Amino acid sequence: MSARGIWIAFGIGVVAGATVALLYAPQSGERTRRQLRKGIDDAGDYIEDAADYLKERADKVAKESQRLYKKTRSQVEDAIDTAGDAVNAAVKSVQTLM
Repeated sequence: MSARGIWIAFGIGVVAGATVALLYAPQSGERTRRQLRKGIDDAGDYIEDAADYLKERADKVAKESQRLYKKTRSQVEDAIDTAGDAVNAAVKSVQTLM
């Protein structure tokens, strides 16, 4: 399931929970509304915290990817240089034999 699907499911769950709470609330309407407001505020805080965490992780993954790309590119360039040197040495060897 994608991240978007998870957040949609979470939002539907919050709405469903609030609806059930309103239907079966054994307390006054004012108290129920206060609890719902608190629950919605808590859900908003949770979503903000989750978004911050996901942003931090995405930044970390992006930096690590860039580091690995640079390292791999450097290794490939070194391998190409080494192979080129070996080919040049082989060509010189063949030329000296002729």
